Amino acid sequence: MTLRVLVVDDSAFARKVLRKVLSDAEGLEVVGTARDGLDALERVAELKPDVITLDLVMPSLDGAGFLRALAGMPEAPRVVVVSSAGADSDLAVSALQAGAVDLVHKPTALATDRLYELSAELVEKVRVAGRAVPRYAQELAEAAKAPEAPPMKPLPAASPKLLAVGTSTGGPQALTRLLSALPRDFPAPVVLALHIPAGYTEAVAKRLDSQSALEVVEASDGMELVPGRAVLARAGYHLKVVRHGSLNLVRLDRHPLGTPHHPSVDVLFQSVAQVWGRDALALVLTGMGEDGLKGAQAVRAAGGVVLTEDESSCVVYGMPRAVAEAGLSNGSAPLNELVPLISRFV
Repeated sequence: MTLRVLVVDDSAFARKVLRKVLSDAEGLEVVGTARDGLDALERVAELKPDVITLDLVMPSLDGAGFLRALAGMPEAPRVVVVSSAGADSDLAVSALQAGAVDLVHKPTALATDRLYELSAELVEKVRVAGRAVPRYAQELAEAAKAPEAPPMKPLPAASPKLLAVGTSTGGPQALTRLLSALPRDFPAPVVLALHIPAGYTEAVAKRLDSQSALEVVEASDGMELVPGRAVLARAGYHLKVVRHGSLNLVRLDRHPLGTPHHPSVDVLFQSVAQVWGRDALALVLTGMGEDGLKGAQAVRAAGGVVLTEDESSCVVYGMPRAVAEAGLSNGSAPLNELVPLISRFV
């Protein structure tokens, strides 16, 4: 099956490069380009693309406005954001929360051949988007209208559990829904690993913090893990956990260097299994690939619990499938039912 792609960017040079990169890839056909959001809406109706590559900062109608308009369309195409870090980071994170499937980091120097450097990543993410299930802003709006999560049942003592969450494609949407549903008195510290380009995790953490009863922060080396706080791994580093006496701390580390992702869900889960043992609770959410499988094996071997997101709510049912098919999942549920499932184990 050939995927039909629409390239949306206000830079004529960027449109030219992206068209060439995608047209040269097997299984992809660039059916058109658009210079801004309004132009893109017309092209979508005319060309009916499967996937759109979307710039965010454009005249007339920007990328965020375009996504809002797209959300109301039946059988809307999937979107891969092509964005620069820095000033655009918050816009990119907002787009991911609003339903964009994935993000490709664009070099800031647009009118240079550096744009060709993103070709392999862009092609792969467009192909993944073509297989993804679009889950747009309506679901987040419905989640926002849902009643506040009930308090957790009182425990006889402070919970020794740790909740570790790993996710990739579709992860910002999934984390938004999960963390907004966790109650303020959730008794376990939370650590999060998300596959996303470097330069975006601070913006992700800030947006999640504004939408969650928990404190959500980007990881820094030596940060303490405490109930009521969720720590998001910094892109470009592995997040590991260590214990010194009564203190549970975050460690940021680039080793092992050979992993496909920094942060790696496997590395996080293996670290959690080693330190927390039977008190480790690992959750694998939507994502492409198998990152988290080896980590889930380590958690189960240590006596901990592994949970997975059900296929029915995943943007890409890859990472959870790998864990479930290996017989490692102690339980599975769609996003809107995960908090009750988690509460059985903390």
